Amino acid sequence: MSPPVAPPGWSRWLVPPAALSVHLSIGQAYAWSVFKPPLESALDLSGTQSALPFQLAIVMLGLSAAFGGTLVERNGPRWAMTVALVCFSSGFLISALGAATEQYWLIVLGYGFVGGIGLGIGYISPVSTLIKWFPDRPGMATGIAIMGFGGGALIASPWSAQMLESFGSDSSGIALAFLVHGLSYAVFMTLGVLLVRVPRGERPVAGASSAVEGVQVSARSAVRTPQFWCLWVVLCMNVTAGIGILEKAAPMITDFFADTSTPVSVTAAAGFVALLSAANMAGRIGWSSTSDLIGRKNIYRVYLGAGALMYALIALIGDSSKPMFVLCALVILSFYGGGFATIPAYLKDLFGTYQVGAIHGRLLTAWSTAGVLGPLIVNWIADRQEEAGKHGSSLYTLSLFIMIGLLAVGFVANELVRPVDARHHVPAPREAADVERQQPESAA
Repeated sequence: MSPPVAPPGWSRWLVPPAALSVHLSIGQAYAWSVFKPPLESALDLSGTQSALPFQLAIVMLGLSAAFGGTLVERNGPRWAMTVALVCFSSGFLISALGAATEQYWLIVLGYGFVGGIGLGIGYISPVSTLIKWFPDRPGMATGIAIMGFGGGALIASPWSAQMLESFGSDSSGIALAFLVHGLSYAVFMTLGVLLVRVPRGERPVAGASSAVEGVQVSARSAVRTPQFWCLWVVLCMNVTAGIGILEKAAPMITDFFADTSTPVSVTAAAGFVALLSAANMAGRIGWSSTSDLIGRKNIYRVYLGAGALMYALIALIGDSSKPMFVLCALVILSFYGGGFATIPAYLKDLFGTYQVGAIHGRLLTAWSTAGVLGPLIVNWIADRQEEAGKHGSSLYTLSLFIMIGLLAVGFVANELVRPVDARHHVPAPREAADVERQQPESAA
């Protein structure tokens, strides 16, 4: 499964589309909220229960990325993309069986566990390859690929809504929608498997800097540094604050304006999810490219500081102005997406390219934690507030203020990031390879 080495004259701009084919597919995860109301109705589930497949998928994303990161580095992006294809598509097929037989545990197993493994391996599969192809613009390169993950729901949300409308929102209709998803994504992800290439040497294009210049730190050493754990907190807080809202986006905007003169229809709510996906996608390429100009720490100051301000505006005046609610949500999701796309470049700046894919995989355990905390906070509080007789925007006010506090914690953690101490550096790439052979990563 080793990917072919790019022939002389191969354009490095052919590599991002290979990554996009995978990330646009697995980015369907952000459209899960479209399936929540039909599942709750067809299988008699609560909001917390219907969030479980999504939560488990994000948990498995982080765990599979952490434990599979070294394998991805060792076996290459083609192997990783193939594993992602098989797991992600199989997850939908198992979920289709679960919906057809009304066995909810099969949906959790398929979409959450099996599909979540595909999410994790697929997410990190192109990262180190792209950074090696674009050592001069790592933020832009990873942003191009990872924007696909953020933009996946831009396609999947209206597509899923249309299928549910055509097939029906009962268990058989949901099963057929899952089946079509699984087969379609298998075909699309195959394009990435066939197209991906690795560079021939350290300098992929004439005049570009070497991908192995500067500080180099192994994955084993990186997790022992305070820098790694500061970034872990930054990512966890930023993701928790965004993913809880995103996972419940469709029902949230419906609830926010249910008691107003302009309620939001189911179709409009699905359109809102698609808009959030567009902002998520645009932020991944726009803000990560900006980080190449102003620096990673500065861009995270924007994500965390301005993000907290947006949440405060929604909490205080969001239900009185639909345009304000939508605008603030779009800005928040652009920061949320930008944070994901910028983190690989931040890791490259601190730890080098030597094992950046494996380091990135380990850092994504923060995403796993956030994938549980974010939806749990929002859904649990909303359920408790509803039981207490509250309705409308009151279901979410407490959750929004909690998110503001989490972003403040992330802001402080970002301020604590400093260059990595020299004792963690690997002297040279060749010597690093010797060290890795003497101390295999699997022993960590």
